[in-house]
Amino acid sequence: MSNDIKKIDVTSLTNRNTIISIGIIGVMFFIFGFVSWINAILIPYFKISCELTNFQSYLVAFSFYISYFVMSVPSSLLLKKVGFKRGMMLGFWIMAVGALLFIPAAYTRTYYIFLTGLFTLGTGLAILQTAANPYITILGPKERAAQRISIMGICNKGAGILAPLAFSAAILRPTDDALFAAIPLMDDVARAIALDELIMRVVIPYTVVGIFLFIIGIFIRYSPLPEIDTEHESEELSKANSSKHSVFQFPHLVLGAVAIFLHVGTQVVAIDTIIGYATSMDMNLLEAKVFPSYTLTAAIIGYIVGIVMIPKVIKQKNMLQLCTMLGLILTLCIVLLQGEVNWLNHRADVSIWFVVCLGAPNALIWAGIWPLALDGLGRYTKDGSGLLIMGLCGNAILPLVYGALADVYDVKLAYWVLFPCYLYLVYYAFKGHKIRAWSLKEFLK
Repeated sequence: MSNDIKKIDVTSLTNRNTIISIGIIGVMFFIFGFVSWINAILIPYFKISCELTNFQSYLVAFSFYISYFVMSVPSSLLLKKVGFKRGMMLGFWIMAVGALLFIPAAYTRTYYIFLTGLFTLGTGLAILQTAANPYITILGPKERAAQRISIMGICNKGAGILAPLAFSAAILRPTDDALFAAIPLMDDVARAIALDELIMRVVIPYTVVGIFLFIIGIFIRYSPLPEIDTEHESEELSKANSSKHSVFQFPHLVLGAVAIFLHVGTQVVAIDTIIGYATSMDMNLLEAKVFPSYTLTAAIIGYIVGIVMIPKVIKQKNMLQLCTMLGLILTLCIVLLQGEVNWLNHRADVSIWFVVCLGAPNALIWAGIWPLALDGLGRYTKDGSGLLIMGLCGNAILPLVYGALADVYDVKLAYWVLFPCYLYLVYYAFKGHKIRAWSLKEFLK
């Protein structure tokens, strides 16, 4: 199937081709963000309509992101077989199937069919992320990789700002506050009718999403996006990697995959839990729904700072070090500081604004890890990307840990889960990315 695929050396691309390619990948990242960050509103929505605990509601994130762990290696094998463009098309088509599974799930109000649909959406997205992230990393000078990833991040998080608001507008009604308050007081028959009506609201939005994703897959397949050659290595790099037979022989990559696991977990905790945290402060869902957008706005500010400052003012490695330290400090502020404030017409505990602020450093942590982790991989780039994408299952695990802690303790103390994550990220930013051999001597340097 891959015999007719013409692969191009990235250094042979003109500026025009590079800009067009970045623009197409930017559209893809916008779609990634829109589909992914809808989870922030799905979690509280399913909690009400399917009558779930905190832990059960965070299975939304688990089902969506655990697919990265399951599908990352198959994704890299698929991309080697069919190439970037056909792989991207298949990824969009698989996502379309996942979106359409919401239709039978809604008609039967079966939470586990919803979770299957979310897993399928995540599977398609795993293929797309495995293709798009190394693509944008190598599409230009290495020292500007974080800058390009920051541009993609703006597309992703910009969609994330719109997604919960657009989805809320599609499924929530001005009278829903009264409905949510009345549901627990209803008898079994009335409650079932009300919940059935509530869950059926997802049918039209996800039908539209499914059709749109299928069409986008066709567009990507026949777009001018070049098929970049990642198998060719320079003589120097080929010599350096001559003894390598597996991606697991690159410690900085493996440690980078752990860093990705912890980073994306902290990112999704900051976004997907903030509505629940806001409602714990006596806000209703219609008011609390805007908080993921605040966090994502902070992320966009972080990306803009990265675009402006990297590498002219600060190197991408130094920016990673700064952002991991800032994440550690903000986590301590979340769990240790308290006091009611009134800001942006919200009366809430000050700690929620530190959760919002996590968006800024989180934005540039992802952008900093990828170029460091993929450095020097050569022909192992696609396999390495698959391993890094496997780390995205942190999005599945850490929200569950947060949900379990929230059920046992409370929603504020549960944010302690972020602290060890940022400790490791600080380690990788300062030390872990330099390790090139699995030896005690190398780790103790």
